[in-house]
Amino acid sequence: MNKLLPEIFIWPFIIGLAYFSIIVLYRFVRWTLGLSKIDKIRIWKGLRSRKTLDSAIEAFREGLLHRKIFRTNPVLGYMHMSLAFGWFLLIVFGHFEAVAYKGSLSFPVYLPIFFRFFVDGIETYPFMHFFASLMDLLLLFVLSGVSLAYYKRFNKKLFGMKKATRLKSGDRIALTALWLIFPLRLLAESFSAGQLKNGGIITQPLGNLFSLFVPLELTTPVTWLAYSFALGFFFVSLPNSRYMHIPAEVFFIFLRNYSVRLKKRVNTYSLVQVFSCSRCGICLDTCQLNLANIHTQSVYVLKNIRNKNLTDEVLFNCLLCGKCQQVCPVGIELIDLRITQRIESTLQYNSSYSYLAGGEVKQADVVYFAGCMTHLTPSIKKSMLQIFAYSGVDYWFMDEHKAPCCGRPLMQAGQYDAAAVLIENNQQKILASGAKKLVVSCPICYKVFIEDYNLPDIKVQHHSEYLFELMQMGSLPKRLTSEKSIYHDPCELGRGSGIYDKPRKLLSNYTSLIPIMNEKEKSLCCGGSLSNIKIQMSERDIITNNALDEYLQYSPDSLITSCPLCKKTFARGNKIMVKDISEVVAASIVQKNKSNACADKKVLEQAL
Repeated sequence: MNKLLPEIFIWPFIIGLAYFSIIVLYRFVRWTLGLSKIDKIRIWKGLRSRKTLDSAIEAFREGLLHRKIFRTNPVLGYMHMSLAFGWFLLIVFGHFEAVAYKGSLSFPVYLPIFFRFFVDGIETYPFMHFFASLMDLLLLFVLSGVSLAYYKRFNKKLFGMKKATRLKSGDRIALTALWLIFPLRLLAESFSAGQLKNGGIITQPLGNLFSLFVPLELTTPVTWLAYSFALGFFFVSLPNSRYMHIPAEVFFIFLRNYSVRLKKRVNTYSLVQVFSCSRCGICLDTCQLNLANIHTQSVYVLKNIRNKNLTDEVLFNCLLCGKCQQVCPVGIELIDLRITQRIESTLQYNSSYSYLAGGEVKQADVVYFAGCMTHLTPSIKKSMLQIFAYSGVDYWFMDEHKAPCCGRPLMQAGQYDAAAVLIENNQQKILASGAKKLVVSCPICYKVFIEDYNLPDIKVQHHSEYLFELMQMGSLPKRLTSEKSIYHDPCELGRGSGIYDKPRKLLSNYTSLIPIMNEKEKSLCCGGSLSNIKIQMSERDIITNNALDEYLQYSPDSLITSCPLCKKTFARGNKIMVKDISEVVAASIVQKNKSNACADKKVLEQAL
């Protein structure tokens, strides 16, 4: 080989790798310096703990093996894994081969990448034939993923997908370069094998074939130069394309495991998550807004944030149901990211809420906070009061008269400052009550009380949890009926708070629950979410009716939920009897009281 030629053809690769390294290092440093002081302390402590090893294992498992994508669709998982893990193996074993060849750890960075160009088949080194064949098989492994990626552009059904994200110019350059890298490597190594007899079980037969009709001495350097340019273009375009997710996701995994947390205001940790999105498109199909032909899904929001062209129409047209977050293979906090962006984009409403000042604070064991939507669904409020009375609970109905909002709807709308005033007002009154327990009927309220209130030594429970606890204590009657029901997991209670089992265990004492396909983590949104301020009522109805039609396929006697908003939304469809879980429990109390009254009447009649 011409020893001057390497000095020419390695430079596209070297320049691209250097540019990529500098940009990524700069971003990592800038993102780290932009974190709060407490987050930096968490990182420092995490670096010296077991969390570093755990993060490395997770980065390997998710960044290279793509375990979560495998769970979504095995073909899609294999495609991602063969590209990422296959390339990783090529690099690792390429370095092992270079060590075997040189007999030391000292060699140029480009040697493992262009190894077949420099090594003549006459030369010998340990495990020479083994390495040559192994590298051929690993290259074939990667090429199978490239083929699937190319096929995915034309047929998404095999990958369990209906939609895919659109590519911008930077993405197209990076994708084209990625698709060319490995075919060009196969061609270059085959041409070298035909000329130098240094190939493996795939490249050597191909090289022998090419040598019959291709002037290898002239064309081999050209193929290596093309391969180097493909690598260089990929590395240069990577930081400005969707493929920036490759290093960003690894960085995100370490920060997340070091307990760095998203704040209510946009910061550099927000950017880490934004850049960690691979735009794989998995979140697109799960979004129920597709039913209403609304295309404002989270992947588009993150893309718009990166491109700095986010509009309110896209930002606020979301149910915040969490279905996208549930399936995100990277684990990006899509709901909180959207809320923080709303806060950043919204002109804050200035109000002191002076009308909430003062007011009665009652000393009690339990504070009951019904919430705005429960007041608009009075049957739930009535049921809870019946349950409290029957169980002999010492409670204070905090929002019985002056009804302050919990603050979460304002926060979801971007009005963080206004929400903070309400939170402070409610917090002071709850603490002043001396209660040890706060019971709420609305999952929206439950989530904000858990996440944004500072209530030390006070246990916050949604009423489904509280009722299950009363049942375990023997404070509630059991009455199993012949009714068959479907339990609907509200978004904020299920995906938002992870409460799935207790409502079902409670209901098992009253009705036979029908298992359905879309339940628990896959539960359908009712469509009535307060988080979406852009959606039209007709569009909401499409989402609601679609969910009801799916439930009706199971022929239930009733639909039971644990959210006043879900009950109100589904009941508006007039397709099925809709109940809240508290109403089911209260009905058994009413029935028992009637039975006791009848028994007392019979005893009285016998006595007379």
